[in-house]
Amino acid sequence: IIQSKKFRVCTDPGYEPFEMRNKSNDIIGFDIDLASEMAKEMGVTLEIVPVAFDGIIPALLTNKCDMVMAGMTISPERNLQVNFPNPYLLIGQTVLLNKKLEGTVRTWEDLNDPKYRMTGRLGVTGTFVIQEKMPLAQLNIFAAENEAILEIVNDKADAFVYDFPLNASYAADYPDKLVPLDTPFTYDPLGMAIRKGAPDFLNWINNFLAQVKGDGRFDAMYEYW
Repeated sequence: IIQSKKFRVCTDPGYEPFEMRNKSNDIIGFDIDLASEMAKEMGVTLEIVPVAFDGIIPALLTNKCDMVMAGMTISPERNLQVNFPNPYLLIGQTVLLNKKLEGTVRTWEDLNDPKYRMTGRLGVTGTFVIQEKMPLAQLNIFAAENEAILEIVNDKADAFVYDFPLNASYAADYPDKLVPLDTPFTYDPLGMAIRKGAPDFLNWINNFLAQVKGDGRFDAMYEYW
């Protein structure tokens, strides 16, 4: 990275408010700002590489980027393929519910029923959670979060499971259609992924995270987004 003067970060710009496109089609968000701080500290230029989430680890492993920063949950399965520095954020899965079911569905356990139509996004933790914890429910899997959520907005589905920040964001966008059950029911540490065999890079990222969390930059970005 230092030699090339370029820091290439793979992300999937569909995970609000971490990475998303603005009206000018630029990729913005919390992760992008944090990656920009990393590039600044290294004295290099940041290059964002957009990749569909289900292909993002293969993109890293084939050297299409130097790091993945895409709201990725650290898991033992993923950790067999890539290395993760310390988590930069702890979140959890929550339910985004069709407002018509408010009061009827009170917890995620209520959704484990064949009468409920769940939506999920391909290859993400929330979909794995539905398959594991709500196996009786119907499940439709989509390529993007917004497609899965619009099924609920259009009354074609009942609920969606995803990370709390994204569900809260969409509930604010569609207050008449969506309601979040805002108590997380899983433990999901978010991590940046890098290729194996780079202990110096791993060490640098961990120390960078300790610095920005200690000097207030991390909290300022979090509060902004």
